[in-house]
Amino acid sequence: MSEPRLLRCYQYINRPYEEVRNVLRSRPLEILQRATMSAAARGKALMSHLSVEIGKVEVGVDVRTCLHGIREDEGAAGLTPVTRVDIGWEAAGAPTLFPVMRAQLSVWPLTSTETQLELEGAYAPPLGLVGKVIDAAIGHRVAEAAVHRFLEDAVEQLRRELPGATP
Repeated sequence: MSEPRLLRCYQYINRPYEEVRNVLRSRPLEILQRATMSAAARGKALMSHLSVEIGKVEVGVDVRTCLHGIREDEGAAGLTPVTRVDIGWEAAGAPTLFPVMRAQLSVWPLTSTETQLELEGAYAPPLGLVGKVIDAAIGHRVAEAAVHRFLEDAVEQLRRELPGATP
């Protein structure tokens, strides 16, 4: 088994932390699955679709999104509270050919109207030495792009769920 490769990215959303936290606590799997669904895969209840573009070619795979837990870390001694959502995904078909991702989505307030989301995860390339070579050549870039796309899509889903205040 290969050493896990770590990935980290972050996004901001101009919505209050309490609202973002409440949506993620009440329907985390729904929000995260919708974040990765392509238009063609919207009818599949337990499947999502992660895709990225490499040059002019789109690479995608149907995935199962899993929720492993949610916990709240209360802010103590002047620190802000943090909501942590433990998630993962794996390829729906031929899972031994694709990496299994385990990640943590952390959410905390920056201001009274802005929230930061950070996704930190790890995966190990499958297929032994062949997988390591593929990962070194291009696989890690595909994984990084997929994680960034996933977080961008999750923020977009949250924006749809939490319309901003009208002036």
